Amino acid sequence: MKTYFQPLSLVICLLFCLLTMSCNGKKELPGSEAVDDSVQQAEDDQPGGEAPTSNLPLHLLNLPEGFKIDTYAESVDGARSMAMGPEGTLFVGTRNEGMVYAIRDTDGDFKADEVHIIAKDLEQPNGVAFRDGALYVAEVSRLLRYPNIEQQLSNPSQPEVVYDDYPTEFHHGWKYIAFGPDGKLYVPVGAPCNICERSNEDERFATITRMDMDGSNREIYALGVRNTVGFTWHPQTGEMWFTDNGRDLMGDDVPPCELNHITAPGQHFGYPYCHGGTVKDPEFGDQRPCSDFVPPIQPLGAHVAPLGVKFDTGTMFPEAFKGHAFIAEHGSWNRSSKVGYRVTLVKLDGNKAISYEPFIDGWLDEEKQEAFGRPVDLLFLEDGSLLISDDVGDAIYRVTYAAGN
Repeated sequence: MKTYFQPLSLVICLLFCLLTMSCNGKKELPGSEAVDDSVQQAEDDQPGGEAPTSNLPLHLLNLPEGFKIDTYAESVDGARSMAMGPEGTLFVGTRNEGMVYAIRDTDGDFKADEVHIIAKDLEQPNGVAFRDGALYVAEVSRLLRYPNIEQQLSNPSQPEVVYDDYPTEFHHGWKYIAFGPDGKLYVPVGAPCNICERSNEDERFATITRMDMDGSNREIYALGVRNTVGFTWHPQTGEMWFTDNGRDLMGDDVPPCELNHITAPGQHFGYPYCHGGTVKDPEFGDQRPCSDFVPPIQPLGAHVAPLGVKFDTGTMFPEAFKGHAFIAEHGSWNRSSKVGYRVTLVKLDGNKAISYEPFIDGWLDEEKQEAFGRPVDLLFLEDGSLLISDDVGDAIYRVTYAAGN
């Protein structure tokens, strides 16, 4: 009898240990709401009740003097584009995860208390925007509208379909969307390739379009835009600024990615004929000269994959950062040595760039060529702090400033 029960008790013990380990690890979001209970356990273990900054290695990140970074939310799988509702709900889109999250900080401590999944099984719902009580979600070819969403986070109603007739190509098909100061919704359509000219098939390819809130009065606003996944409007002029991802397969250092500025509807920014304002495309460059197009305000690093861009208009950061462009560089995927994986700052004198420099880096271990995070989108909160989404670290970070930090 003894020789029979001893192995059985060992098996039971092993099963108990495995169950305990799985419960203490990274927690998936099982339904409409979940939080990472490992963070709460860590808080309880700290002397004086002080919580550690994060389960991520934030000590590896480099920030300017006086700035501090912490996590606003963790275990937000594939966190990408962000939009804030008037009642303090942070909406977050994804790509391959097919989900849209609603994140709540109910006690005002700048730590997420609730993470709702308000939509799932969508087709790359990267883009989110909020207007008049409704959340807009952009899939590859459809735009969905969730009315009165902040009152029904736990049980959202079925969305309305604003349109379902945009191109269906997945290559650069995910979308960043935002409402402009004119009240119109801006929706880009990426080039369905690395390099091609397919506007004869659909004139919306490689453009930024805009429309009324109900999907009517659609028009092409900008042309020659390969793949923008981030744009914003200047706080003084109201003009659009956008990032654009440069083409691949021309080498490690060519062509540059771009920060662009639109001063009038209908401007053309070069793709597929010219890149970065000066680089003639080897396949299409003979068709039109670079002088035909609007050059970028700032050529960015080749393959850094610039996504979200925002201007600081708050009161928290020092005056030296006001009115300048912060850019989330997602990082290269096919360069021989990786670049990007950081947040950069383009300082401006009017509409002229005077410097391009790192603001936060350290997500990439350059020696090992491994990254624990990839910044995607940026959003300034009312208190002036900066949120950064990360679809590899599955987190939303919050950057604050205080003299003496």
